[in-house]
Amino acid sequence: MLGSGAMTNSIEDVTRKAEVIMLVGSNPEEAHPVIGMQIRAAVERGCRLIAVDPRDIGLAAHADIHLKLRPGTNVAFANGIVNYLIQHELYDEDFVRERTEGFEILAATVRDYTPELVEDICGIDRRDLVAAAKMYAAADAAAIMYCLGVTEHSTGTDGVMALSNIAMISGNLGKPGGGVNPLRGQNNVQGACDMGAGPDDLPGYQKVADPEVVRRFEKAWGAALPRARGIKATECFPAMIEGGIKGLFLFGEDPVRTDPDTHHVIRSLEALEFFVVDDLFMTETAKYADVILPGRSYAEKEGTFTNTERRVQRVRKAVDGPVGAWLDTDIFTEVMNRMGYAQPRLSAAEVMDEIVSVTPTYGGMSHARLDDDETAGRGLQWPCPSAEHPGTPILHMGEFAQGLGAFSTPDYQPSAELPDAEYPLVMMTGRILYQYNACAMTARTDGVNEIADRSFIELNTCDAEALGIADGDIVRVSSRRGSIESVAHVSEKTNPGQTWMPFHFQDGNSNWLTIAALDRVSKAPEYKVCAVKVEKA
Repeated sequence: MLGSGAMTNSIEDVTRKAEVIMLVGSNPEEAHPVIGMQIRAAVERGCRLIAVDPRDIGLAAHADIHLKLRPGTNVAFANGIVNYLIQHELYDEDFVRERTEGFEILAATVRDYTPELVEDICGIDRRDLVAAAKMYAAADAAAIMYCLGVTEHSTGTDGVMALSNIAMISGNLGKPGGGVNPLRGQNNVQGACDMGAGPDDLPGYQKVADPEVVRRFEKAWGAALPRARGIKATECFPAMIEGGIKGLFLFGEDPVRTDPDTHHVIRSLEALEFFVVDDLFMTETAKYADVILPGRSYAEKEGTFTNTERRVQRVRKAVDGPVGAWLDTDIFTEVMNRMGYAQPRLSAAEVMDEIVSVTPTYGGMSHARLDDDETAGRGLQWPCPSAEHPGTPILHMGEFAQGLGAFSTPDYQPSAELPDAEYPLVMMTGRILYQYNACAMTARTDGVNEIADRSFIELNTCDAEALGIADGDIVRVSSRRGSIESVAHVSEKTNPGQTWMPFHFQDGNSNWLTIAALDRVSKAPEYKVCAVKVEKA
């Protein structure tokens, strides 16, 4: 739609200059606590907040409007906002005419998404939807921030595009205090994507499908490169079972703990002929490996992280790693050399120089520049094409990266698995403040474990009463894929018929239950909606 898959604005820009923040499918006070603190401070200064989330997250209590919508209905909600803006002429006609294409098709797509229909699909009050649309449209600068509550659905890509429609139709792109701003799930997700981790991309989102791009990289690297796209991480597991993937090098990932349908993940790993894990600790996944290579942590090496706002910052070695633990780059270099590709051992600064030479958006960066007095501690935001360029805090000013912005036309599609008589409750999953992802590091911290060290499931009070379950009871949670035991946390945080679990804890890991239904484009799993039943254990 826009020509760039990244946060369009900066964190400080949003939290200092936006008059309205629409926070969708994100609980930043727990999943991104530094940003969450800044959003709360913005609200205290007078910024209006629209929280769109199925749970009573902490920021919802401070929001002007909380749309507590049914899980999996983000597309219907966003289409409803766009419909109202068009029908009541609250959109930016000049911006739409001069900088976008496809408006007529968009208007036809959202025509049926009336407040009444959205109320029925999303389970929210139509008056709140209308109030949110008016509040967003009335602001001189309104920002959208979203996270995994939008993307981790079988229709996650449609959800992101539908939110982008809201920003584009209102002219809230390419300006301070506006934009569409994804909060990345981990500290270097943006950097990994920038470096070509996607199967369609070479570094800098240069496409494998473009013969000229591939020729440039072949010249730079002195090797023939494949012309066909690869496959995405979640597509690897069925390919292992089918025999299409026979060997796997897994680097800093613990899918037995973090990926959906754990039985399926284990079955896939056991089907491999050869399996290597490179990690810091003996993870749940490493138990299935043929070879384990000890890696180093962020504190034991040099390099850069690219954070959620496209900001490239230096990482500096603070401590020596344990004896026998190699730098990741040295491990990769050794493997390349033994497999017949002559690769010299490079320092982190030399690796950065190579990145710069093949990645135009990073073209003006280097360790030396990131270390100098002007940028030290602040970093540089891409695109930064030359050594004189100051970096780019706001994308799409003047024009979009691809020229005209293209409206998308996603229709609402229900989640892949809905509740029924046998499994009558919806389960969502997510993070808590005190633990992090697979707990590979945080669960080894005694003080953290004193606060939060075991699985739990949030149940609505009405559902708990009907099931004879009290707060603190041990319960059995089951789906079509498995069954676990957990502790009931009974409250009004979720609506009736809806439950929520963290995925951090191995004593009752929700991913034994989640479904491996994938988004058609991103192949992200539908962590946020699966059907379960809960019984007192």
